[in-house]
Amino acid sequence: MPEFPPVPADRVAAAREIAATLTPGARVMMTTHVNADGDGVGSEVGLFHLLTARGLQPVITNPTPIPDRFHFIVPPGADHSDRAHREIDRADLVVVVDIGDLGRLGDLGVAVARRGVPVICIDHHVSPGTLPPGPRLVAPEATATAELIHDLAIANTWPVTPDVARALYIGILTDTGGFRFSNTTPRALRVAAALLEAGVEPETIYEQVYASAPEGRVRLTAEVLLTLVVEPERGLAWVTVPAGALERHQATPDDLDGIAEFPRSIAGVRLALMFRPLAGGRVKVSFRSIGNIDVAALAQRFGGGGHHKASGASFEGPMAEVQERVLAAAREYLAG
Repeated sequence: MPEFPPVPADRVAAAREIAATLTPGARVMMTTHVNADGDGVGSEVGLFHLLTARGLQPVITNPTPIPDRFHFIVPPGADHSDRAHREIDRADLVVVVDIGDLGRLGDLGVAVARRGVPVICIDHHVSPGTLPPGPRLVAPEATATAELIHDLAIANTWPVTPDVARALYIGILTDTGGFRFSNTTPRALRVAAALLEAGVEPETIYEQVYASAPEGRVRLTAEVLLTLVVEPERGLAWVTVPAGALERHQATPDDLDGIAEFPRSIAGVRLALMFRPLAGGRVKVSFRSIGNIDVAALAQRFGGGGHHKASGASFEGPMAEVQERVLAAAREYLAG
């Protein structure tokens, strides 16, 4: 039997409060942030299996499609994102994972706020949170939201099946950059080890998540890296996603995942940025850092947030103006 690590007392209390709201037969709408990543999808799928086994009726209803590389873990019939608003109207409970802000739910945010049912939040980001009231399992010190789904199961003695283990392993694997980033804690490795004991095949997951890239993703990466600018005297570097690049390479926002790591990997760089144009004249900025640079604090200046070394924010306005504003703040921040 897998030997899962013990759950901290505060998380046990929160996990049991959540479990007390999960009545068999209840319709549970699960969602996560726009452009879901491996932690968001893995947490949803792991929770889908756990709730189904408890006799509830969970559905995944995301504001944007689940990336292709994670489809292999999504059970048939679980993803109702194409009729998300209809599912919100029918939901007895809403569970939001991997984010605590309504604004990151895209066009589902208003509908969730209006539904009037309890909204459970399970998240590990540094954020004040703007979701409607409901039970919370929030721990910024956790490596990934998938770690907290693990804690929810263990605190309530719910069995962790191979399907649950696979989904949660993907969440931890991707949010730690393959166990490379500074958020790779000893506890996260213990949880991952127990998930392996529960039936995870790491090579199969690696092949699906990291070794099945479409050609367009590689060509998109090459085009973005051509925009690289480095200010070595400041320890600052950034890249810009050219307008229309995703369309040219038949790529999706998920195909940009990991590109910001390239400027961060340059010797001497302490702060890396990636600028990406969004629809409606907005710009998304990804912040990455190394050492003691807290990019969550920098992103929060602009209404964003995330982790100490990986955060993001979105802006109104033309790309040139956003870059001027953000780069000025970044230079000042590094000089402080």
